[in-house]
Amino acid sequence: MKGRLSWPIFWALLGVFIVIVAIMVGSSLIPAAEDILGGGWFLVIAGILLLSLGIALLVLAAKEKGGGLTKKFLILTGASAAGIPVGVVLHNAVYGLFIYFFGADFWERNGVGDEPVFFIIAIIICPVAFLVGAAGNIVLAIKKR
Repeated sequence: MKGRLSWPIFWALLGVFIVIVAIMVGSSLIPAAEDILGGGWFLVIAGILLLSLGIALLVLAAKEKGGGLTKKFLILTGASAAGIPVGVVLHNAVYGLFIYFFGADFWERNGVGDEPVFFIIAIIICPVAFLVGAAGNIVLAIKKR
């Protein structure tokens, strides 16, 4: 990573991602943990931080000269990190808009129960892409040393 800010932003992004995963797993195992951290506000703040760090890494990586593998992994890491909170917001927005326009029982009438597309993007695709990008960056950094 040739950019001066890319490396610290990458590590901060990885740290925020680990904290979010730990809080989600911890609050499902220990229900009182969510109350200790201030309810859902902690996740909202962490999501905003994940989005802003992801955008920062994405912009810095796109401005880097060259087109090496490190740049591609940085772009993947930043884009997937920014995609997680965006996917969560879009999931809730689409779910609410469909209920507003088509009635409260819209999702049950269609046999879906919930909006699946942005949910799968936010919960499965983006975190897996983030882990691939982060692992690729770490492996390439170790390989360079």
